[in-house]
Amino acid sequence: MKITRTQVEHVAQLARLALSKDELEALTSEMDAILGYVEKLNELDTDHIVPTAHAVPMENAFREDTARPSIGTEKALQNAPEANDGCFLVPKVIE
Repeated sequence: MKITRTQVEHVAQLARLALSKDELEALTSEMDAILGYVEKLNELDTDHIVPTAHAVPMENAFREDTARPSIGTEKALQNAPEANDGCFLVPKVIE
């Protein structure tokens, strides 16, 4: 697949990139090489390969969701800058 300089300029404009002539030339050749590699990957026979989300088998790494006692109001408010009647006291932000 061949990408043209005009296409690279169009993509640069969409991305709001100001590129010099040298940068446009370099980017055009780099993008052409990338697209050439992708085209080469399209030649691979992947009909018998099962799609996967991970390269290695994954297991649930989370612990069981079980009810446990909370830390309690006193400990939760221990580092609060201000507290009042068992609640966090915060400054008013809306007039």
